[in-house]
Amino acid sequence: MISEPEMAGEFDPVETREVMGGFDREQAGGRRRRRPWLWALGGAVTASALWGAALFLHGPNDRGPDTHGYRMDRNPCPSLRLKSIGAAIAPRERTTVADSAMLHHAVLDQTQCFIPLRSRAPGERAGKGWSLHHTVGIRVELHKRTDPAPEFEARRQVTDLGFDPEAKLETVPDLGDKAYLLTGSDGNAELRVLEGGAVFSLSLSSFTQYLGDSEGEATVGDGPENTDLSPYQSAMISDMRDLMSSLKH
Repeated sequence: MISEPEMAGEFDPVETREVMGGFDREQAGGRRRRRPWLWALGGAVTASALWGAALFLHGPNDRGPDTHGYRMDRNPCPSLRLKSIGAAIAPRERTTVADSAMLHHAVLDQTQCFIPLRSRAPGERAGKGWSLHHTVGIRVELHKRTDPAPEFEARRQVTDLGFDPEAKLETVPDLGDKAYLLTGSDGNAELRVLEGGAVFSLSLSSFTQYLGDSEGEATVGDGPENTDLSPYQSAMISDMRDLMSSLKH
């Protein structure tokens, strides 16, 4: 559990109900009944005329999901400060944004990038020994025609390595329409947010690296274990809010 915001339980299943109605078959006394097929035909013609008028006035229902004012006129990765994660772990490497790419399409706008943080200092010798590295991944999708909510639900335990039944899933209240934090069995964490047609992802991963005098250096020894990323959950949520605000117009 984290202090801000507080994590809650899993999503509740969605209830579905069917509402069925019937026609009133009572007729006013003394009136002659019309033939059923003529009544049905007249109703169908009327409904068709009303539908055609509505289509003419409003056009087809192809507006897609509400993107709540989010737009991707530019790539948000170069200017994203990562203020909270930077204070909790290490500042971002300003000059490096790895694998940054953008897609603009009639049905989908998407951007994805990976931002390295400054590495922790290695061993006693400058530039030698084990060092610990962290990377922040950013992905934003704006769906213009189809609702991403069903896929968002279906991928709740899918990580970059595929379906992970041992992944830890925690919901995050008061963030978008739905939000959850996924911690994979490898320790990496990902915060995902759904708001209308917009889907946001902010991931945090760590790895260790050894720098020696040469490839054949005698004894390397055991490196440090990757850090527990759970203390940084609040920082991830704070920087996610900054990311969402930067794309709101």
